[in-house]
Amino acid sequence: MTQDVEHAALPDFDARIREATPVLHDTDPTSPAPPQLGPETLTWKFYGDMRGLLGFQRLAGTENCIEQLGQGVADHSVIFGDFLGRARRTGPPIMRTVYHRDAAEWGRTVRDFHRDIKGTISDGSRYHAMNPELFYWAHATFVDQVLYVTDTFIRRLSHAEKSQIFEESKTWYALYGISARDQPQTYDEFCAYWDAMLERFVPHKTIVYATGYIRKGVPGPRRVPAPIWRVVSAPLNAFIRTVVVGTLPQQMRDVCDLEWNDRLQRRFDRFAAFMRLINPLVNRLPLKALYTPWAYEAWRDAGIDPRRLHNKAAR
Repeated sequence: MTQDVEHAALPDFDARIREATPVLHDTDPTSPAPPQLGPETLTWKFYGDMRGLLGFQRLAGTENCIEQLGQGVADHSVIFGDFLGRARRTGPPIMRTVYHRDAAEWGRTVRDFHRDIKGTISDGSRYHAMNPELFYWAHATFVDQVLYVTDTFIRRLSHAEKSQIFEESKTWYALYGISARDQPQTYDEFCAYWDAMLERFVPHKTIVYATGYIRKGVPGPRRVPAPIWRVVSAPLNAFIRTVVVGTLPQQMRDVCDLEWNDRLQRRFDRFAAFMRLINPLVNRLPLKALYTPWAYEAWRDAGIDPRRLHNKAAR
């Protein structure tokens, strides 16, 4: 990417992120609630799909490879002592921002979780999680998850469908009540923004710790002897080092010191192609097995079966 494209994708990013100040746009309590997403959107169709779990490390990892966010987790989270617990507390409120009938209320709830998340990074500059540039990057990782997981593991998306998901992401972001200044305005601008942000990744201790299970292997239960666990866990670790690492951008593999090569890439590509091949069969699963609980409840309440929707790329 040229420097001109990078500059266009991130106008004044360094200066604005160091303002470390929340910039809200819904401070007037009499203002009407922003629009929310619904069953007609591609985001509803794909975000809550259980196959999204295949992108969990891409989602969490890319977010925290930006130093300010990694430091925010280190300063204010329990990730080092309760990694899975943090994931359970974070995921459902964001899922409800998409699927709940009171989406704006859940959006403000997610935003307000971050009111006191602030501090300094290694160069002494300040950060605040509700600074628009930082909050939007966190949101962008969820938008990327929908786009990447769908296109890789469910079915190929057309450019028009990717553009539609991006347009829907603006509605999603507005539910948080944070300023959208410098937000990309088109899908192509979003791609340029994403590529530019990947070049800002750093090996912060948060993400290095969070990917330790990949380098060292999944830790075994205390009651299982280590030699037995090494044998039992071998297929799981092989899956993680191929499929989970395969979902990551190369910049994240580099900062986390994760092995990758052409042989692993070919294995990953075969797995992804197989997942897309069996998509018609997966779509026959019971709705409750295909979607997360929050998405399932939303589709059930809407009286719509999403398994019949959007199964072929738009022309």
